[in-house]
Amino acid sequence: MTGPMPAAQQPLPSPVTKAGLEGLEALLARPGKALIGLDFDGTLAPIVADPELARAHEEAVPALAALAPKVAAVAVITGRPAAVAVRNGAFAGVPGLEHLVVLGHYGAERWDARSGEVGTPAPHPGVAAVRAELPGLLDGTGTFVEDKGRAVAVHTRRAPDPQAAFDALRAPLTALADRHGLIVEPGRLVLELRPPGMDKGVALRALAREIGAESVLFAGDDLGDLPAYAAVDALRAEGTPGLLVCSGSDEVTALRERADLVVDGPEGVVRLLRELAGRIG
Repeated sequence: MTGPMPAAQQPLPSPVTKAGLEGLEALLARPGKALIGLDFDGTLAPIVADPELARAHEEAVPALAALAPKVAAVAVITGRPAAVAVRNGAFAGVPGLEHLVVLGHYGAERWDARSGEVGTPAPHPGVAAVRAELPGLLDGTGTFVEDKGRAVAVHTRRAPDPQAAFDALRAPLTALADRHGLIVEPGRLVLELRPPGMDKGVALRALAREIGAESVLFAGDDLGDLPAYAAVDALRAEGTPGLLVCSGSDEVTALRERADLVVDGPEGVVRLLRELAGRIG
C-alpha cells in the first residue's frame, strides 16, 4: 500500500471560481506583492469552549514562518486584543515571522513582529457602561462574558440550549449596545459588543494599500469575517486579484457559500499555508 505523499508533494487545493483561480495565480506569480490575511479563532486556532484556552494549531507557526518571508505581509486580523492573539498564537520572537502583523480589535490595535510593540487607541466609554450592565441582563441565562478590554463578548456555548440563548439575547444586547454607542457583532454562539467604525474589511484594505499589495488572500470562518470577504471582492473589482478561503465548520455556512476555496478547519488552513510556501521559490 502506498503511504501518504510527503507534504511538499501534496496537490495544492484548487479554487472553484474563476476569480479565485485568478487570485491564486497572481499570488503564486508575484508572491513578493501578496498579502495573506487570516482570522485567528476557528481559522488558525480550533474553537474551544473557553476562549481563554484557545491556541493556534500546533503546525500554524511553522507554516506561517515558512510562508511569511516569501510574501509582502502576513496579517492575523482578529476581534481579540492584539497582545492576546500574539500570546495564544505564540507568534513573538519566531524566526521567519518578521513580516507578521497582528491587527487586534478588528484593526483598532496593531502589533508588528519587527518591533514587538502594540499600538492601541483610547477605549470607547460605552464599553465600560455595557460591562457594568451586563451582569443584570445575563443573570440565569447560563452564558459567560469574555472581557476583551475594548469590547465584551457574550458566549452562549455553555448555556443549556446555546442556540436558543443566542437567539433570545440578540435583541436585548443590540438595544444595550445602541444605548451606549456600540454595535453587536454576531459570531459562532457569541455576541460581541464593540465600538463602530472598524471591521476586518477596513483593516484588510488599509493594510493592502499600505504595502501596495497586488494580490490578497483572506481566510476566515465566522460572520465577523464577512467584511473582509467584502473587502476582497471590492479589491477584485478594482483590479487586485484575490482569493477567499473558508475554514469550514458546520456552525456557520455564510462564508462557505461565498468562498472560492473551502478547507477543513484550522488543519486545512495550515495545510494550505504550508503548500503555498512549498510552491513559492
